[in-house]
Amino acid sequence: MNVVAPLLGQLLIKAQLITQEQLDEALKIQKLQGRRLGSALVKLGHIPEAKLLEFLSRQYNAPAINLSQHKIDTALLKLVPYETAKKYQLIPINREGAALRIAIADPSNNFAIDDVKFLTGMKVSVHVAPESAIVEAIDRYYPQQATVKVGGGQAKDGRDASRDSMEVDDLNKVIGSALDEITIVEDKEDKDFPKEVDAPIVKLVNGMLMNAITAGASDIHVEPAEDMVRVRYRVDGILRAVLKLPLKIKNAITSRIKILAHLDISERRLPQDGRIKLKFADGRQIDFRVSTFPSLFGEKVVLRILDKGNLQLNLTKLGFEERALQDFMEALDKPYGMILVTGPTGSGKTTTLYSALQVLNKPGVNIMTAEDPIEYNFFGINQGQVKDEIGLSFAACLRSFLRQDPDIIMVGEIRDFETAEISVKAALTGHLVLSTLHTNDAPSTVTRLINMGIEPFLVSSSVICIIAQRLARKICTECKTEQNVAGSALLKLGFPEKYTGKFKCMAGAGCQACNNAGYKGRIALYEVMPLKEELKELILQGATAPDLKKEAMRLGMLSLRQSAILKVMQGVTTVEELIRVTFED
Repeated sequence: MNVVAPLLGQLLIKAQLITQEQLDEALKIQKLQGRRLGSALVKLGHIPEAKLLEFLSRQYNAPAINLSQHKIDTALLKLVPYETAKKYQLIPINREGAALRIAIADPSNNFAIDDVKFLTGMKVSVHVAPESAIVEAIDRYYPQQATVKVGGGQAKDGRDASRDSMEVDDLNKVIGSALDEITIVEDKEDKDFPKEVDAPIVKLVNGMLMNAITAGASDIHVEPAEDMVRVRYRVDGILRAVLKLPLKIKNAITSRIKILAHLDISERRLPQDGRIKLKFADGRQIDFRVSTFPSLFGEKVVLRILDKGNLQLNLTKLGFEERALQDFMEALDKPYGMILVTGPTGSGKTTTLYSALQVLNKPGVNIMTAEDPIEYNFFGINQGQVKDEIGLSFAACLRSFLRQDPDIIMVGEIRDFETAEISVKAALTGHLVLSTLHTNDAPSTVTRLINMGIEPFLVSSSVICIIAQRLARKICTECKTEQNVAGSALLKLGFPEKYTGKFKCMAGAGCQACNNAGYKGRIALYEVMPLKEELKELILQGATAPDLKKEAMRLGMLSLRQSAILKVMQGVTTVEELIRVTFED
């Protein structure tokens, strides 16, 4: 049989290190025994291992390394999973900041190098080592692990087919050992998957969910493209690509997620919403809110992770400055009135509201909420799910609440005049009302309510406090370093001149703890505007949002930019984050 020689074989023939007959014989051994070409040539005695190593080092400009004389830091093994190391015959040997050095048996395997870059998000440099030495190092340094091995072989274009069969090969790199500790609540059998891919798809989806939790992600995006399926996690507000999957399994992945969320797997033309519950052996439970959307190349699936265990409901730890927290707590102590939390989607408004409700949640009060959707459930709070399709809108819920003898009402969002009007009336008739709006800052919320049709005298009479907020990424404490920022640049950003030069700007260098992002976790920036008499008078006079802001700041309010400046001066976040999440006052 005439076998087309791969690139390595052709190069070895050209260098007169082997003959065509020797290559053909090695290719047969490679096919029958699943060996790599270089290993087969060495095994047959057609080329000494040292000679092959010297050739590869020279040909690919990759320095050779003696692994027996090199001690590998075991912390590096967490960057490259055992299955990846075993499949590609490589092992990480050193790390310098965001650069990773690996030893590999075949430096021409660009797919292996690309996968390591993709997994680690780091710049990868290559050293060449004998396959036998790498196998020995993998066995010595990595703990013994069982792997899923189905498929493999050579693809039609000569590439390693295992790259095209990720759904049935080396799934442990996606799954992780913690899968034994979880079960899917109310799981259903999937009748649509072929037997040969059923179990791997189940493991793949479970692994995606588990790894997202481990990474501290808030959302999982499964996005079909023209030639692949991309999986991204949103970590600390930023989307990061974590996995590329073959296009041929996109429907299987989507169907599996739909089954777990009790959605219709036959409906691919319309958006759907559902929920998945993940239960741990220790009793902890995490919910996933599932949303599907028909896009150009298939259904995109987004899963919002709702981990009550990670929910920070302590107002003192959310990011409030001392004066701002005091103003907010005074508003919560009022017997009636409206408190509004504003900001864009994903800015933490719901967390702030839930935190406030936890302060107010006492046996002697009746708390009613209308939410869309209910993200977390809490004992002692009567939570209602808005269902517009059957006429149960925010306004309809509010009308019903007023017949339920409430003390405190939370409305998920004021979207229209009707909801705003009923909320204002509830606030004026002895109820404490909490809600959200989408505005850029606290003063513009007043303008927004008036534009919705609420009379200025009703706004000034009912609203007692407005809070605007944003989320800024926190600097990773493991790799925090000093950052040089010119004093003139700080002055332009609004830093007080008297403090310039008296504090150090900090930034994260990037480390394993933060996945080389330099950031880990987020903190809220708050603009708290209690409606004092001076502001109420301005509202009645028809003052503009800038006029209200100017007066509020004179009365002691810190703007979002000023809140961010304080966080930079405290070394909590960076100048880059300040610019990203706030704008000039």
